Amino acid sequence: MTIGILGGGQLGYMLALAGYPLGLHFRFLDPSPEAPVGRIAQRVTAEYTDEAALEKFANGLELVTYEFENVPVEAAKFLAERVPVYPPPAALEAAQDRLNEKGLFGKLGIATTEFAAVSNTRELDAAVKTIGLPAVVKTSRMGYDGKGQWMLRTAEDVSKAKSELPDVQLILERFVPFTRELSVLAVRSRSGEIAYYPLVENHHRGGILRLSLAPAPRLEPQIQRVAEDAARRVLESLKYVGVLAIEFFEFEGRLLANEMAPRVHNSGHWTIEGAITSQFENHLRAVLGLPLGSTGAAGYCAMLNLIGDLPESPEVLAVPDAHLHLYGKSPRPGRKLGHVTLRAASPERLALSLSELPSFFHRPDFCLEAVLTHSASHPV
Repeated sequence: MTIGILGGGQLGYMLALAGYPLGLHFRFLDPSPEAPVGRIAQRVTAEYTDEAALEKFANGLELVTYEFENVPVEAAKFLAERVPVYPPPAALEAAQDRLNEKGLFGKLGIATTEFAAVSNTRELDAAVKTIGLPAVVKTSRMGYDGKGQWMLRTAEDVSKAKSELPDVQLILERFVPFTRELSVLAVRSRSGEIAYYPLVENHHRGGILRLSLAPAPRLEPQIQRVAEDAARRVLESLKYVGVLAIEFFEFEGRLLANEMAPRVHNSGHWTIEGAITSQFENHLRAVLGLPLGSTGAAGYCAMLNLIGDLPESPEVLAVPDAHLHLYGKSPRPGRKLGHVTLRAASPERLALSLSELPSFFHRPDFCLEAVLTHSASHPV
């Protein structure tokens, strides 16, 4: 049985690694001849808009899924006429446009920060006047890992942004002084079965995820229930199949939905070692119509992204219960090259393992110091 995957990055790589023990085979389509999956699976190198390549790609596949939410919707719809595609193209349409995404959240009764559509500088001025500062202006489409975003704290920031903003649809969002960022991963199967992973606490620098703690520490049970309810509403409204991630701000004791990703997600990498069933295996179970595996945590985990450069592998692996994942990419600034997951039997042991990481990880961009300082009086 061969599964087609649109996108050949590290998420697809980890999907394939989870699928091989299940007896699955994979075929990828990615525009880059350097896509990491070329080392472990058949890869079609073509643009997502190349219909002849899509036709060839689809031949003989059981179904198609994707690891990259900026796949053109037209490509997903083209393939859906030939082979089942999960999650459905409607999920791509909702997630690719921030205005559509916020509209979906609003329709489903999921709280978000205030926002306004912005098409030009005049509308930006009006939106700022209505929403106030601080605020964030973002491109409505594309943009990830902090790209396509401008923080507006002062009138001078607004004036500077006007000279930099591209001539595309934008969205202005009120910035809230959130306590922390959380994400929930949920999975829905073809039969409608739904399972939820524990909420994860995420730490970013420069718009890029650097550190995730799972399960999120110091979490009130009702916050988990609110996150699960939001995920369920999205899953059921879209007749979704597969793993879905929703990112939230925790603000004044409640959750505000920020954005969703219709795919396996970076904040779920901890599940490979830290959950009974990883997000990657559960995504494959869901799209194949198999029973879902348990999403329970198998301990306490921290996941650290390796961005731009790499530590010495022996130093990482010398830390008790550290797991190193390298994606086979050449180093360059801002590029995700791998991740490290630490797993422990208790929050105290996890904090100790984090403190034992080599000096490479104690730079400010890894966000460790704030976590370790806080854990000294409040366990991770």
